[in-house]
Amino acid sequence: MNYHIKLVGLIAIALSTSIAKSQEKIIVSTGNPIITDKYTADPAAYVYKDSVYLYTGHDVPKAPKNSYEMHEWLVYSSADMVTWKEHKSPLDTKAFAWAKDDAWASQVIERDGKFYWYVAITHGTIHGKSIGIAVSDSPTGPFKDALGKALITNDMTTDVKISWDDIDPSVIIDDDGQAYLFWGNQKCRYVKLKKNMIEMDGPIVTLDLKEFTEAPWIHKRKDWYYLSYASQFPEKIVYAMSKKVTGPWEYKGILNEIAGNSNTNHQAIINFKGKDYFVYHNGAINNDGGSYRRSVCIDYLYYNKDGTMKRVLMTTEGIKKAK
Repeated sequence: MNYHIKLVGLIAIALSTSIAKSQEKIIVSTGNPIITDKYTADPAAYVYKDSVYLYTGHDVPKAPKNSYEMHEWLVYSSADMVTWKEHKSPLDTKAFAWAKDDAWASQVIERDGKFYWYVAITHGTIHGKSIGIAVSDSPTGPFKDALGKALITNDMTTDVKISWDDIDPSVIIDDDGQAYLFWGNQKCRYVKLKKNMIEMDGPIVTLDLKEFTEAPWIHKRKDWYYLSYASQFPEKIVYAMSKKVTGPWEYKGILNEIAGNSNTNHQAIINFKGKDYFVYHNGAINNDGGSYRRSVCIDYLYYNKDGTMKRVLMTTEGIKKAK
């Protein structure tokens, strides 16, 4: 009897593994956009061990015209930036019982063997957008609600009189181990996070950034911190630099021009196998939704000797395999 139960269990595990693998698809990019079988938006890329993990939103292809409809987040992985494995969607809005809908921009970071996914989502009972956190033991999930409630809600930031000012989370763990969460629309804000990555560790701070619209992305290279963000509308990506993660920030100008056929512009910046990459979206392949059906692209990013970044050249050819 025990042998029979064990055998049934092994068969069930084998079947579940087979099903999971059958839901993973290999995509070999031939240029930009890198994914063409579905719409992907608001990219966040994360380097972990020998791979890049690409987390995106998913624009619904048959959504009402001139509107965003997004219910889940997607994840892809690659060891060379050209051949991508599409994993089963590890997170959707239903994972957050307190939320209503809208799988907007997000970012993932690892700490102490766990992966924390910060997402922008519409709150179910508090008017407006909010920021929630999901957690997993794997970069590809599955993820579950880490906190059981929103970390940031619209009633915490009442100086901006819109309902979508608490969006676009970006997180960094500084060299001293202190984690920071950046986010915002119209005003950029940050807050320290406790080591558990799911609680605030101090007051919310508002930054004074030139022509800030949304989509902050925080990263560090050598002795410089970089805060890039979407500016004006239609959106360009601009950036500022500082010697401290908390500023003061010095505006440096345009990093990426308006992306074709897309009013929004949302970026991720990573270094992988010795090269720097700028990950963004445009509207190059949509034919049924104007600026509301977006697709992820990747081009090279270059730094000047003084640490400033050169303007990104958007291409249809994209990038070559990372070796």
